[in-house]
Amino acid sequence: MKVILLENVKGKGKKDDIINVSDGYGKNYLIKNKLAVLYTEGSKKVLDKEIDNRKKAEDKIISECEEIKKSLEGKTIKFKVKTGKEDKVFGNISTKQIAEELKNIGYNIDKKCIKVDGSIDVLGSHQVLIELHKKVKFNIIVLLEKW
Repeated sequence: MKVILLENVKGKGKKDDIINVSDGYGKNYLIKNKLAVLYTEGSKKVLDKEIDNRKKAEDKIISECEEIKKSLEGKTIKFKVKTGKEDKVFGNISTKQIAEELKNIGYNIDKKCIKVDGSIDVLGSHQVLIELHKKVKFNIIVLLEKW
């Protein structure tokens, strides 16, 4: 029996895969638990249309992320920080603070998209990676200045 998987099934396949299974397993487990549907020409057309719609939505998200990348790539965000002896910074700059500063200039970027290597706790400029999508990554510069 041929079925189209609606969910990932361990040991059998991933969502949208078309697989051959025994009749009993297909009817009594996969279809009954809504993990798969019977493969027919109609269900194949529905699957193709759904995959196409997902691809279009993904392409739209990527193009929106690319627009943000074009306007932000290489930009510098400045933070005025308090320092102690020998210009040692009190605390450090977090991804939350970077996200808030980006929001202040008009970009609503989740702090989870901001990747920082180590900590930003020294005066000067620091490269920060922003990953809006697995295919859209770019760097911005975070500059720490004395207050």
